[in-house]
Amino acid sequence: MQLRTRTNLLTLTVLASCWVGRAEAAQPQQTIAWAPKPAELTPYAEPHRPIWKLSEILADHAGQQSWSVTVVDDRHLKAEYISMAPGESTPAMFYADNRAWWVVQDGQIRFTIDGQEPFVASKGFLVQVPYRVPFSMETVGDAPSLRFEVTVAGASVLYPVDQAFEPEPVEGVRYTRIRAPGRGAYDEANRPYLDFLGEIVNGTRRGGAFVTDDRGFANIIRGRGAPPPPDTDVGHFHLDYGEFWFILEGQIDYLIEGVPFFSAHQGDVVYVPKGRFHRATYGGEGMATRLAINGYPDGLHNWMPPGSDD
Repeated sequence: MQLRTRTNLLTLTVLASCWVGRAEAAQPQQTIAWAPKPAELTPYAEPHRPIWKLSEILADHAGQQSWSVTVVDDRHLKAEYISMAPGESTPAMFYADNRAWWVVQDGQIRFTIDGQEPFVASKGFLVQVPYRVPFSMETVGDAPSLRFEVTVAGASVLYPVDQAFEPEPVEGVRYTRIRAPGRGAYDEANRPYLDFLGEIVNGTRRGGAFVTDDRGFANIIRGRGAPPPPDTDVGHFHLDYGEFWFILEGQIDYLIEGVPFFSAHQGDVVYVPKGRFHRATYGGEGMATRLAINGYPDGLHNWMPPGSDD
């Protein structure tokens, strides 16, 4: 009887140890470290600004139907606001090695993506295409379309030869016929499109990553507005990359190191260079959503340990 009791106790001890080991393994491992934060704030180099207000962009292009403006262009990603007149379209094209994605801000765009049924995307749609998958876009309806486009920095564009289109000459470039084997694909984490207004705002789908691969990340972050925390809450910083946000809904409040507190609203774009502390919180009284975008899906968030003063 005593031997059985000892055996049972030993079994329970081993099981408890295994459970604790699994629980510890399930917890994110954290390391307190010295991070090489720049002594001087990384400057905002053109075209970057703390905030690009959509209202100001539209005012600058009043009366124009076709235009574009670059709002992000760093060593990892490029982002543009692009307006296309009714009936205007792009040729079929594809990116050699990288994914591209869009947020439709206004109007209607017919996306034709190889392997997918063509669909019309309107305000609030998020769309993406994998590498080497041909696609084209066309403004439908009687109003211009406006899209926010994100591509990987330096991504090369190719044009299928089986269309009535030849690329315009570019200085220093000689277009050559090639054979492009293989292509990217959609998966559970990367869908062709998401109707943000229909599926999330007026539906039951939650936020989360819309784009995720080794060169790009776009994450939908949603919550209810609340008063901003005190300025002593400085957030975190990234050592090797900048980050930007497209405001999908409502108001997002920002505190960026070296920049006065400000609020961004639907359609605005906010950017922070690497090395600057920054904090984004839900503002206003209703729901607020931001699309957080960067080139590092598992990038390090450098938070100050509790009780630190510097």
